[in-house]
Amino acid sequence: TASFPLCWIFCNLMRHLTSAGLTDGSDVTQTPLLWANQSQSATINCSQNKDVDHNQMYWYQQLPGQNMKQIVFTRAGSSLSSLVIPKLRQSEDSAVYFCAASDAQYSYFGAGTKLTVLGKEPQIILVKILPPSPRECRDQKKEKGERRKTLVCLASGFYPDHVSVFWQLNGQNVTDGVATDAAAKKDKTTKTYSITSRLRLQAKTWFNPGNEFSCHVTFFNGTNYKIYTAPIYKKYLRITQNAKLSYSALIVKSCLYAALVCFLVWRLQVGPAESAALSKLPGCYLKLAVPGVSLKLVRPG
Repeated sequence: TASFPLCWIFCNLMRHLTSAGLTDGSDVTQTPLLWANQSQSATINCSQNKDVDHNQMYWYQQLPGQNMKQIVFTRAGSSLSSLVIPKLRQSEDSAVYFCAASDAQYSYFGAGTKLTVLGKEPQIILVKILPPSPRECRDQKKEKGERRKTLVCLASGFYPDHVSVFWQLNGQNVTDGVATDAAAKKDKTTKTYSITSRLRLQAKTWFNPGNEFSCHVTFFNGTNYKIYTAPIYKKYLRITQNAKLSYSALIVKSCLYAALVCFLVWRLQVGPAESAALSKLPGCYLKLAVPGVSLKLVRPG
């Protein structure tokens, strides 16, 4: 009857949805990243180490913002399977591809292969770290007994979006307090991508002059992985110290200028008798309205 094919398709789909198991890649292994130019072909490899009974290989495609859909079913003669996509098209073939090994009862999925059909030449990454904001540095409120600071790592200007981000403190990987964007964001004008990652830590850790923080961005260039690194604290500390020195010099100059103005005003206000009497003193003191600052004005001659 006409209803039999529909029933068979529905039952087969439900069997795969209920029996499929998303694994960590130990059972089914795929090529993680791949890119190619338009009109070229791409080959995605998949292998499974379950047993010979799991020789039914299902391939699924997941376009950006859409659900997975099955595109190919093969009965492999070994534990290896390959998906060949000829004449690549950017809008239709740039997606994540999953393979699943099945024994007709249970299916085991790989972690997926992200295929990018290039629309332009690959571009490398620009990485920088932003220190805690001034507002956060002034915040005296405590969070769970400890003040916190947030470092922001910004990677921008790269294409395609085959990246991952990790943090290090004094050369050791850090995972606590790290939050990274789920996916890179595309700039509609430049057609490049950017991604941010945040490291939230205790204020005492940030202000420790012996600590050095670094953000590392791993970029797949089509052949191998390259790591781009941006350190912070030493550079930020040097800038902070220079700012403190400049601020101190400004305060000293302001004090000297204020003292000169006060002295001139004082000389104009005193009469001849008072001026003659004061001129016989070895010196006079003028206390400025600056905490901890006093200047001694010595009469000439």
